[in-house]
Amino acid sequence: MGYVIGGVEKDTDAEGYLLEPDFSAEAVRVIAEAEGVELSDDHWKVIAFMRDKYRDDGHTPNFRNMLKEVAENVLPGCDSKALYDLFPTGPAKQACKIGGLPQPYGKGGY
Repeated sequence: MGYVIGGVEKDTDAEGYLLEPDFSAEAVRVIAEAEGVELSDDHWKVIAFMRDKYRDDGHTPNFRNMLKEVAENVLPGCDSKALYDLFPTGPAKQACKIGGLPQPYGKGGY
């Protein structure tokens, strides 16, 4: 499976994560559509957070750390239900996938 982003087919792993990160807005739109997720402003905020963490740390946070930081800095007062409403197959993993990032380590990142 792959995604066509900007007219170029991007390679993915068996679970649909890009092998190489793509930080374009088009990547987000293409992958979100494939995942059946209709993007809102909150989606974009969480995706921007995950992309920043990936750029800064070389990986993305696990769900527990993601929830803590998102609730404090991105979507104040956000809880796990709200994140699952945005990313129903698992916020830490699906936000990475839709954000055009490679598959996170372990169970939802580090």
